[in-house]
Order: sequence, then structure tokens, then C-alpha cells
Amino acid sequence: MTKRSLPDEEAINLYKTIGKNVKKFRTQKGLTQLELSLEMGYKSVSLVSAAELYTNNKHFNIEHLQKISKILNVPIAAFFEENTK
Repeated sequence: MTKRSLPDEEAINLYKTIGKNVKKFRTQKGLTQLELSLEMGYKSVSLVSAAELYTNNKHFNIEHLQKISKILNVPIAAFFEENTK
């Protein structure tokens, strides 16, 4: 069994940027965390709420981002952009 290392600072900053952008686009579309979670196929907000804030090292994976992109009708690349307003 190999030991997993914690993500480096650059990766952490990327996860935080993605989470902020998901939250921004979600609120612009008028969806709650629960509504987005349900659309993604989850029964609770735990993933969305934790990943938007990068809590406990929880983050969106590429499959999550692809689903969110379709649900919110936002290009997946938009989640990676820094300082979007």
C-alpha cells in the first residue's frame, strides 16, 4: 500500500478556485446547494458544500465538473479561471 501525500499548495489553490467558481455560477443560476446536488444524483449537500469551500480536503473531480458544467450550462474551463466576477 502506498502512502498518499497531501496536495501541494498550488493544487489546493486550484481546488479553492474551482469551488469558488462553482458557487458563483450556481448562485447566478439561482440554484441551492441541495438543488445542484440532486441534479448531480446525490441525496445530500455534503459533497457540494464541502467542495465549494475545500473543507476536509474535499474537492470536485473531473466527473463532478462535467456534470455541473452541463447542469449550469457553463463551459467547464470557466471553473478554472481565477478572479472571475
